[in-house]
Amino acid sequence: MVDPTPLAAPAGTWLTPYVAVLRSRMRAQQTYRLSFASEVFSAFLIGLVEFAEVWVIFHTVRVLGGLDLDGALLLFGLSNTSFALAQLLVGHLDTLPTMIRMGTLDAFHLRPQPLLLQLITSDISLRRLARAAVAFVVLGIGLVRNDIQWGADTVALLAITLLGGIALFAGLFVCAAGLQFFLIDGSEMTNSFTYGGSFAAMQPASVFPTELKILFGLAIPVSFTAYLPTIALLDLPGPPLLPSWLAWLTPVATLWVWALALGLWRIGTRHYQGGGG
Repeated sequence: MVDPTPLAAPAGTWLTPYVAVLRSRMRAQQTYRLSFASEVFSAFLIGLVEFAEVWVIFHTVRVLGGLDLDGALLLFGLSNTSFALAQLLVGHLDTLPTMIRMGTLDAFHLRPQPLLLQLITSDISLRRLARAAVAFVVLGIGLVRNDIQWGADTVALLAITLLGGIALFAGLFVCAAGLQFFLIDGSEMTNSFTYGGSFAAMQPASVFPTELKILFGLAIPVSFTAYLPTIALLDLPGPPLLPSWLAWLTPVATLWVWALALGLWRIGTRHYQGGGG
């Protein structure tokens, strides 16, 4: 059981109201223990099923896109750890279309805090920690099983990859949320970039045709969350358009996604005129 008490902010700071809301949400989720346990177990199964897909593929083809099973473990661990933690933090932005239709979003406009920060801190799904745990264990196995030359640069690359990957996927969720002000019922389309991006991040980008390399390597740069760091850690050259040294530019890819996210959010909120129209 997760103890919400460590989540705290100094009294009187601008973070205080946000932390108070998060703590209340964390307590509320643990009130009904059987329901909470079933949700955690369901999220754990989702993580296992996703890993099983990778296991089956690489036990059938042995090598795919220059990666064997050990390389695939590293790829899966990096991509899913980043995505699961980003989903934990901001995945509830998926509910924005419902809030717009029901008019409940208007209540957030009455508060003196930034709308996006209010929505991000309005909830936190602890059950998603189970999915992140599966990915983290696979990542650990991948780091052990692969022949990686450890050093300060390797540790730095891992830190950049995980922090940048979480931020990048979080930015994609904000991009999707900003588009909902126009689409309302278009979550299926935006999910193709958030959840579809997560699926693409688990694949060796070297097997993609050129169009998909450009899409998932440059336009929606999820390849920076796992594939590029994986081939950099394994000292592989990488395919055309996606050389391994690009892994060090993950912060640049993250900044690009967040520039797009904040731009779409700004345009969307300016377009929004309230639940009544």
